[in-house]
Amino acid sequence: MLHLIYVIAFTIIAFLAIANLMRSLMTLGIDSQRGYPTPRRSPLAGDPTPLTHPEMFDDRGNPINEPLLVMRSMTVEDARQRLDALYNASPGSSVDKPEEI
Repeated sequence: MLHLIYVIAFTIIAFLAIANLMRSLMTLGIDSQRGYPTPRRSPLAGDPTPLTHPEMFDDRGNPINEPLLVMRSMTVEDARQRLDALYNASPGSSVDKPEEI
């Protein structure tokens, strides 16, 4: 009898979890289609300007005209040399000391 109660309880919990997942997915889908309002007004009332994320504007509402993320490609050897230089420059580096085992 107790096993049947556990099965029914966990079945109800599973249905609630799946319903919550579906509701969250639908909300996420709706939110991804909606844009963010711009802090400055459009010069024309009927102007269909695309809505932009608020972080693309400074405190005064002017658009930011600088790159927010700059990525530079580098080889694995360059990355390894830079990491080694950082490690060797750290206070506890063991470059001059023999390795302790």
